Amino acid sequence: MSLKTNILANYASQLYVTGVGILILPLYIKYMGAEAYGLVGFFTMLQAWFGLLDMGLTPTIGRETARYQGGSMPPLAYRQLFRALSLIFITVALVGGSGLLLLAEEIAEQWLKVESLEMSSVVIAVQIMAVSVALRWMCGLYRGVITGSERLIWLGGFNAFIATVRFVAVFGSMWMFGYTPLVFFTHQLIVALVELAGLFWMGRRLLPTKRSLPEPVGWSFRPVRPVLKFALTIAFTSSIWVFVTQTDKLILSGILPLGEYGYFTLAVLVASGIMVISGPISSAIMPRMARLNAEGLNGEMIQVYRNATKLVTVICGSAAITIAFTAEKLLFAWTGDSNLAQQAAPILRLYAIGNGFLALVAFPYYLQYALGNLRYHLIGNVVIVCLLVPSIIYAARIYGGIGAGWVWLGLNAGLMLFWVGFVHGKLAPGLHLPWLLNDIAKIVLPVLFVLWGVSQFSLPEGGRIVEISVVAALGVTALSVAVLASGHAKSLLLSRVNNAWSK
Repeated sequence: MSLKTNILANYASQLYVTGVGILILPLYIKYMGAEAYGLVGFFTMLQAWFGLLDMGLTPTIGRETARYQGGSMPPLAYRQLFRALSLIFITVALVGGSGLLLLAEEIAEQWLKVESLEMSSVVIAVQIMAVSVALRWMCGLYRGVITGSERLIWLGGFNAFIATVRFVAVFGSMWMFGYTPLVFFTHQLIVALVELAGLFWMGRRLLPTKRSLPEPVGWSFRPVRPVLKFALTIAFTSSIWVFVTQTDKLILSGILPLGEYGYFTLAVLVASGIMVISGPISSAIMPRMARLNAEGLNGEMIQVYRNATKLVTVICGSAAITIAFTAEKLLFAWTGDSNLAQQAAPILRLYAIGNGFLALVAFPYYLQYALGNLRYHLIGNVVIVCLLVPSIIYAARIYGGIGAGWVWLGLNAGLMLFWVGFVHGKLAPGLHLPWLLNDIAKIVLPVLFVLWGVSQFSLPEGGRIVEISVVAALGVTALSVAVLASGHAKSLLLSRVNNAWSK
């Protein structure tokens, strides 16, 4: 399967999943109430923190699957590794899920600031969350196998199906049984079971059959040892990643009333769409870059890296800038609540810009992942957690969501300016300046200049249709300017148009 096809498949799936998830949120608030939606935001944050137990296993099985598919790993060794990791996954799911289950009452009564919901219902909802989170985390093992095998078209379709059942079909359940947190989270538990079953089925199909192996697979943790250093390095950096990206949400979940926390998470979720639309590219290029490196094709690997940077800059850069200029209009068009839009717009604006930086800051990690050496990523993240996580905690406690947003923006801007250049200098000397100027600045600056110029004029104001039309027009303008400024994206677009015309 070609890299372009995989990227397109990923984008189709991610755009649908993200679109359904985001567009449906105002209905959650309308029918369930802001406080109940605060529980949904807490559930999302809880899943991220549960990722601390991953121990680097999901990206490790993905990378080793790519190596197996590229012929760099014998089938028997791969099957032995998969069995050993399966045992670890099951153990961690049981231990982690049980721990959350036992702490459910303390979380509901002592941490969350519940005002109007029945406490007994909140406790049961948190218990259901614990089981659902453990099940969804188990999906990572089979998702890694499928991603490493580059079966991204199937995975994209399956993700779209699960998103439909999770976000849309839940209204059918609530219509029949009531718009309550218990009904909502019971539905999510059933969906988690379906998701795990589907990924298990496909993941097992992609494994080498036992009949094709020269000897029995056996039961041993020895196959894990060769990849232990890589897995533990990813585990540590992933833990730091969770601390950096989720500390603000965790602190605010214990400070803000549950209703206000629901509005905060709503704004942050909209901004997270920027990272979501960059995800399909990273999912496609990481196994491809790992395979090219295994085959000794380093020049081709760097070219994939740079082309992907341009593509992410075109899409995420134009999206981040558009949201920054139209945050309040976007929120009002989406929710129809002018008060909510006015309060959440500053938070959305800061997180959107910060996530735009983050989508690009992530690229050196992709390079280190392909090379199988995350030393610099480890060092950089240690510095981040030591210097900036305390800042997030302090700002969130004193200034709430706005303070957390400013720290988030400053964090990612600093990484972009200083740390990325250092990593490029160590791993690919001579790459950083062309990467920064030709692959990023050349695309972003024209978009910023055009949208700033447009914002100097009085934009149309009115109802939700008028506001969304303005946002859409500016978004299309930003994307068009970015495509024209990007030589790679423009060439790709022109080639597609010429091919279509010739047919």
